[in-house]
Amino acid sequence: MPALSLVIRPELPDDAGAIERLHARTFGPGRYARTAFRLREGAGHRLDLSVTASVGSFLVGSVRMAPVTAGDVRFLALGPLAVDPSFGGRGVGTALMRASLAAATAAGEGLVILVGDAPFYARFGFTPVPPDHLALPGPVDPARFLRLELKAGFFETARGDVAAIRPA
Repeated sequence: MPALSLVIRPELPDDAGAIERLHARTFGPGRYARTAFRLREGAGHRLDLSVTASVGSFLVGSVRMAPVTAGDVRFLALGPLAVDPSFGGRGVGTALMRASLAAATAAGEGLVILVGDAPFYARFGFTPVPPDHLALPGPVDPARFLRLELKAGFFETARGDVAAIRPA
């Protein structure tokens, strides 16, 4: 398979429509019932930490980072990570993850959580959230509730119910 001429860049406000169409192609209508979607529903995401992937003028991937809180501690929820099904298995998701995590680290963030496939996310350093440490607003398979500490010791400061930070 030929190499992709993939362009990775920060998300722009004008990308919203293409990203919504990508989410529909990738996840279908069932995405609205998922706990991770419900966590982000009605909340904004950080454009400075959210990243897109394009081949030519076609948006083929996106990952978003949303600000969340547990108690008084602020951190990030990653997701969704979406790659157009016709571009799966070609490194798009990996490139998006590396770019978004590098942006979060450069911004001084301390923790990223997500709900996802543990074997895929383990390659970036994600590990399961210990039971009874953080709780999402709905059911989630504990093996898929993952965390990545960007600053040593930060995870221990975040405890309790995770809630999205709504735009003012």
